[in-house]
Formats: sequence, structure tokens, C-alpha cells
Amino acid sequence: MTFIDILIKLRKIVRSVNLESKRVEKEQGVSIPQLLCLQYLAEQEDYRTNAAKLKTFLNLNASTISGILRRLERKGFVAKLPNASDKRVTLISLTTVGLELLQNAPITFQQKLSKKLQALPPEKLQTIIDGIDILTNIMEVEELDASPIITSEEFSKE
Repeated sequence: MTFIDILIKLRKIVRSVNLESKRVEKEQGVSIPQLLCLQYLAEQEDYRTNAAKLKTFLNLNASTISGILRRLERKGFVAKLPNASDKRVTLISLTTVGLELLQNAPITFQQKLSKKLQALPPEKLQTIIDGIDILTNIMEVEELDASPIITSEEFSKE
């Protein structure tokens, strides 16, 4: 395998992420990060959380979370509610419309990949980790902020 083969395989990965992101947005009307926000809310007690917990879960910055929540609220998938116990905090709540969207949502590339990685024997998983570590080092991207969520949103802002 030559370095060109590596570049081609990387390009295939980037392209598949882009295509998956476009497919989900076209079929569901939401981006993958928006869908993951809804999925997170669906797993919370009373279908509610605050923006700080969403930020931590998605590992995205506060302004990105704000934009995602604003678009979800505009579409009627979430509602912002006052927190009775702390007036400084606004709760984000999944609406019935948001729950209905989730019930019809496809399995994402992220979910499929996570499941397949978890099924690998530890030594194969370590081989992948080592290879990715070498690659990120060569590309000098170790210091970049990155979410564990695979999305093309950085390339095509919501």
C-alpha cells in the first residue's frame, strides 16, 4: 500500500460522512448533531436537560449548541422551559413532535460504526487506535477540538 492508497481511503471516509449527513438531513429534516441532541433528550428523565449537559455530551462548544437548539426549537422538536428550582437555568425539553421524529429516524453511521467497533477484539481495536494516533500525529491535528460525533457539519454549517 502506498501513501496514495492511504489518501484515497481517507477521502472515502470523509466522503461517506458527507453523504450520510446529507442523507439524514434530506430524509429527516435535521442534521446529525440535531438528531443526536434529540436522542440524548429522549434518554433523559422527563425528556429534559440543560444546554450545559448537552454541550458536555456532544463535546461541542456553547455557540454551536445554541445554534442547534435554536433550529430545533424553530422546527418544534424542542421547547425551552424555565427551571423552577433555578431561574438562571433554562431546561431543554423534547416535544411530542421531536419524539415522533426519533421514532422514524434511521440508524446513523455513527451508531453502526460504534456497534462494529465495540464488537472488535481488543487487539484489533488497539491496532486501529494506534494507526489513527499515528495518522493524527502525521497530519498535525492532535490539538484540534473535535467531537466524538462523526459529522460533516464543520464543512457545511447548519
